[in-house]
Amino acid sequence: MAAQTDCVKLAQSLPPRLLRFFARYPPLPKPVAEHSSSGNTSATPNQNANDAETWLVPSDLPNPFKPHKNATTGKWHDPVYSLRRQADLVKLARAHRVEELLPFTTKATEERIRRRVELGLRVKGTGVGQRVKGKKWERTMRARLDRRKQAMLEMPAMIQQWKQTPSDGLKLRLLTLASDYP
Repeated sequence: MAAQTDCVKLAQSLPPRLLRFFARYPPLPKPVAEHSSSGNTSATPNQNANDAETWLVPSDLPNPFKPHKNATTGKWHDPVYSLRRQADLVKLARAHRVEELLPFTTKATEERIRRRVELGLRVKGTGVGQRVKGKKWERTMRARLDRRKQAMLEMPAMIQQWKQTPSDGLKLRLLTLASDYP
């Protein structure tokens, strides 16, 4: 009885969109370790396994997240819920902690994690010992930052040199600039 009141409280806390989905596509009941309340343990493990299989019989409705084939015409029908609507439902169910009650979808958290582990990032150059080519400014940025850091470290000595002999430093600087431009 307590489990039933918990389920009722959970259903009352769900948003209407999830309630409509679960009303139209009720979740499959999960198998329980012991099916009989009398505590009869005379059943063999194979019988318990068969009971679990019959307990998880899929409903007559196909998975609304997958396309299905009409048995009589042989034509394929699109999923009831588009990928965007599937993602919205999964996010909503995750927020209310009932994601595991949804039918299988590629937008589910477990499926996304499984795919990320299986396929990786799939970006060229992100493997071990590889480098992404990048833009020219990205490739030369490290050397530029190193030169800038070195110039900042030498800045106090340069300032001291200019303070001691400003005219000589200015002449040297002008000669250096003039030699840079032919």
